[in-house]
Formats: sequence, C-alpha cells, structure tokens
Amino acid sequence: MPKIVYFITEDWAFLSHRLPLARAARDAGWEVVIATHVTTKAEVIENEGFLLEPLPLDRGGVHPWRELKALAALTGVLIRHRPDILHCVAVKPVIYGNLIAWLTRQKATVSALAGMGYAYTGGSAKVRLLRFALSSLLRWLLRRPNTHTIVQNDDDRALMLALGAATPETITLIPGSGVDLQALPALPPPDNTPPIFALVARILADKGVREAVEAMKQVDGTLWLVGSPDPHNPSSIDEAEIRGWEKDGKVEWLGHRTDIVEIWRQADVAVLPSYREGTPKALLEAAACARPIITTDVTGCRQVIENGTEGFIVPARESLGLAEAMQRLAVEPALRHKMGAAARRRAEARFGQERVVEMHFEIYRSLMGTP
Repeated sequence: MPKIVYFITEDWAFLSHRLPLARAARDAGWEVVIATHVTTKAEVIENEGFLLEPLPLDRGGVHPWRELKALAALTGVLIRHRPDILHCVAVKPVIYGNLIAWLTRQKATVSALAGMGYAYTGGSAKVRLLRFALSSLLRWLLRRPNTHTIVQNDDDRALMLALGAATPETITLIPGSGVDLQALPALPPPDNTPPIFALVARILADKGVREAVEAMKQVDGTLWLVGSPDPHNPSSIDEAEIRGWEKDGKVEWLGHRTDIVEIWRQADVAVLPSYREGTPKALLEAAACARPIITTDVTGCRQVIENGTEGFIVPARESLGLAEAMQRLAVEPALRHKMGAAARRRAEARFGQERVVEMHFEIYRSLMGTP
C-alpha cells in the first residue's frame, strides 16, 4: 500500500485546501498521514480515516527553540512512516520538509508553493533580506533528485525557474486546489438594491482590504468583509480599525464564515484587491457560484478572470480604479449577470476539483515510477 504524508501548517488549512486530494489518495488505497499543527480539527481529520500526526508548528514563529522542536517532531514522523511521497504545502513546510527529507533520505518530495507570501510582497530591508535567504534555500532544496515543485500561476513558475530552484521538467503549474462544482452551484443573481460586494479573505493589508474600504466611499452599495485578522501575519489589521470602518454603514464585518454558498447566495459581486496570491480560492468559489469578480493585476489574481469578460482587473494598491469598476457593476445589473455566467463557465473549464486532483496524481505516479 503506498503511503503519503501531507505536511501543512495547520489543521484548518488542510481541511480548507487539501481535503479532496487526501480523500482521493485514501480512496485509491493509499495510507494517508496528516502532519500539522492541530487546533480544533483533530476529530474531523481522524473521522476521514487519516492518521493524524500533531506537530508543535508555529506558522509565523521564529523562536529558535520552538522551531527546533518542530523540526525534531517532523523528523520523527518521517522516520516512523517512511512515506512514498512527502507532500509539503506552503513556504515554511516546503523549507522544513525538504530539509528533513534530505537529512533522512526520503523517497520523493512534492513541494506546493501556494503563493510566495509576505516575503515576496514586502519592500523593507528586513523583508528583502528574508527574500534573499528564502530564495537561496529554495534553490538548494528543490533541485535535489526525485523532487517536484507545484506552483499556482505563471509568475511563480517563472520566478522558480529564474531562481534556479526548478527546471521545466521538475515544476508543474496547477491553478490552486480547485473547487467542487457540485457543492458550489451556479446561483441566481440576488440583485440587491444597492448591491452587496463581498471580500472573502483574511483581514490583511496585503489583501487590499484598506483599498476596498476606501473605494466603497465612492460606490453605491455595501461591502462585506468575510474573514478574520491573522496575528501571525505582519500585515494583519486589528479589530479596532475594522470596527471603525463599520461606523458609516458602508462596511459590514461578518468574520470568518464556512457557509460560503450562503455568502454568494446573498452577495452580488466578489472583490479581492490583493497585492499577490497563489491562486485565490475565494475567487474560484465566487466564480463557481456565478458571481462577477473584481481583482487586481498581480500575480495569482490576473489569471482567474479575463478583464472585461468575467469581471474587471484593476491596478493594485490604489482605490480609484477599484471604485470605478465597483460602481460600474453597481449600476449595471445586466452586466453583473453576464459576467457572473461567464465566470461559472470559466470555473467549469479550468478550475474543477477533479482535474486538479488528477494533475497531482500524475506527479505522484511519475515520482514513484508507476503508470
């Protein structure tokens, strides 16, 4: 029986982005191990039939002793299980996982870089130093034999090739984790008057939340912020600032929500003015539900839609172009309907979950030398 270890920062992130892939491996007869920091989702993971290996992993931590403990725990997991495939997700697990895989001589490693994160969006001297260090590590670790890298967009693929961290044969572009097109059906437009714009994301400056709030001052409608701050991220926005935005009645903070279909049943337009992404799942979900999209001309976002067809692509880090696009959709319901239907068609053609799972299994089979 083949065995795979999924190494990911936190249990909720696994359930949100990698559960369908792990289920497919389980259903194909694989033994599936989930190595992650456990918050409140242990029972959910174990009820799926997966073996859970809790790790003392701090997603944003830099304390040397805690990081060494996490590395030691991961070493124990990989020595005990000796998986056929170690699948690491996100930058920190990719670095740690490949380092321990090298030390313990693991069979094969898949490294999924789901966006390059704060290190590749910030511009301070400290961030530039971090970016240099990460690039050097990736160049060293991802060029080992029997490793394969997955990225979510053309820009990150070009970056990995330019860094020398991959070759065309050892890197694959898979557009995100995919969406379940049956669980996320095309929904009839709610046609709110005025319309509701929904920004579904962690409440971070890097997600363009402040620009969206500023744009709403010039737009007929309401902005829903659907998500929570993230204290581990340097660009997290604190609750006091969020509450201040609600005072003028144009912004509503809904917090973290899991009933995403209900959000898109009620909201008219998806907005994500991010500074950089991998492939934002929130936009794929909105597209599946037949909602038009307004996003920014940055890595990861520009690939989700074609400007003027499924929505609008606007400049990042400024609110004027964003406000103009939002106002146009606010006053043209027929255009909202047309773009929403086009977004659903694009989701069906490019972002279906089954296609994404099969692309992963092609990589697994190649690394294992099986047909």
